[in-house]
Amino acid sequence: MYFDTASIVKFYFNEPDSPKVRQLVLTADTLLSSMWALAEFHGVIHRRLRDGSLAPLDARELSSRFYAHVEARLWLFIPVNESLLRRTSALIIAAPPDVFIRVGDALHLVTAREAEEREIWTNDRHMLASAAYFGVTSRSV
Repeated sequence: MYFDTASIVKFYFNEPDSPKVRQLVLTADTLLSSMWALAEFHGVIHRRLRDGSLAPLDARELSSRFYAHVEARLWLFIPVNESLLRRTSALIIAAPPDVFIRVGDALHLVTAREAEEREIWTNDRHMLASAAYFGVTSRSV
């Protein structure tokens, strides 16, 4: 099962649909994502620190819990390498003008496809809309 960063975030933060995401995590055999999610997850923590919705102590606790789960192989991250970035770039430049693509979304979608995951779990509306172009089915809880 492939999760984008938005879905991983829902596992750690109490947001709408977090209980559904946690249930998915409990039932999955394998949880995959791009190594990109490692940095992106911490970007979410920093944004919440900046906007005051997360205290510094809570941020450190969430980061530590996330890293513990990474070390325990709850999340299996697929490396980002030059070849993956080149394929992602080629698909972005070849996309029709009406496909709204953000780089991080494209990277997740190509990574899922390359890992032979035909579905990606996300709540990101842009990724949900552009997934078909990348040959991946998007799913949302």
